[in-house]
Amino acid sequence: MQRRALTYLVLTAALVAVPVRAQLGGAIDPLGNAVGRVGDAVGGAVRDITTPALEPLGEAVGSVRKLARDRALRLARLVSDHGDRVEWDEQRQPAVRGEALLLDPDPASLEVVRGQGYAVIEQGTLDGLGVAYARLGVPLGIPLGKAVEALRKALPGREITADQLHFPAGRSAKNEAGAASSTALPRGGTVGVIDGGIIASDAGARRLVSRHSFASGTKASDHASAIASLLTGAGTARIYGADVYGSDPAGGNALAIAKALGWMQGQGVPVVSISLVGPSNPLLARAVAAALGKGMVIVAAVGNDGAAAPPAYPASYPGVVAVTGVDGAGRVLIEAGRAAHLDYAAPGADMSALVPGRGRVSLRGTSYAAPLAASRIAARLAAGDGAQGFKSVDAEALKGTRRTGRGVLCNICRSGL
Repeated sequence: MQRRALTYLVLTAALVAVPVRAQLGGAIDPLGNAVGRVGDAVGGAVRDITTPALEPLGEAVGSVRKLARDRALRLARLVSDHGDRVEWDEQRQPAVRGEALLLDPDPASLEVVRGQGYAVIEQGTLDGLGVAYARLGVPLGIPLGKAVEALRKALPGREITADQLHFPAGRSAKNEAGAASSTALPRGGTVGVIDGGIIASDAGARRLVSRHSFASGTKASDHASAIASLLTGAGTARIYGADVYGSDPAGGNALAIAKALGWMQGQGVPVVSISLVGPSNPLLARAVAAALGKGMVIVAAVGNDGAAAPPAYPASYPGVVAVTGVDGAGRVLIEAGRAAHLDYAAPGADMSALVPGRGRVSLRGTSYAAPLAASRIAARLAAGDGAQGFKSVDAEALKGTRRTGRGVLCNICRSGL
């Protein structure tokens, strides 16, 4: 009987695309087949969550369906509300409106670009990473997706992409009472945070040694500030902050994140935490590979769109340390996304941070797991482990599973300062 019920639930989940599409109607037409493809992924997700480490199966199936629906609606709403700055690319992903990126531009390719009616808005090389790019303005009246495809035909073999957006992978909730941080684990080290604008607590301000903006306007981010608070509570000695959002609705784009990585490299930051998720982007992939090649450790969250969501980037790029989240009972968060690989888990719920202007707030999401994992790696490197840093971290991890990678890091780090 149990087996029959389980089979029924799995088959029901596999058909989720039909009701999802019906409920959303014309609101998600710009997504093309994105939601339609959710059905196949949900079937796999259900098989992946039928484990005692997670919530009951019925609740899990409902959550996966809701996460898929919420993601589609959220992206559609963003494009609808900010059409002056955001539009769909050829993959039906939100991207900077009217702009394309050309990698490794040379005079001949730029001549072709201009001949096709595109403007060269910006041309440069990512600091510290040696990745050359040109930012192109799409001719008026041409949809971004069609413009990217036309450029690829005009410049065969060249890497051309839209400048896709990335989104925070966590949320803060209600204010709560204070909690003590732990000093039981190794402390110290330097971590860079690529996110929004950081406003640090009194304790965190002493550790926030440098900030730089890669977006227009300024705007404090509770998300980024909570991450800085967690790093402070985990004992990170120095924090570098790169704001890739500012007040721009098209913030969090691939070019801004790539520039932030270059800045971190130039500052000598050994470990960088990125709690943002988006699609694969050729420019950002090149920047990540270049930074890794220079010895930087990049730690990234797998996101909160559920196991049926597409693989999250930058967590899915080769060599990036991909991190998921667990709650206070050691259960993987039901909303945790997925990546092409998984390295560690860390606390992502039943935790709190100090956010200036809001006091102590409770947190939930893989966003907050990534910096805690980064703090452990940075502490090991600062202790002189060098190339052995990851082996030392592994020795600290709790027993891993295919849902938690090599294990759970910083399991008692649940309070920021």
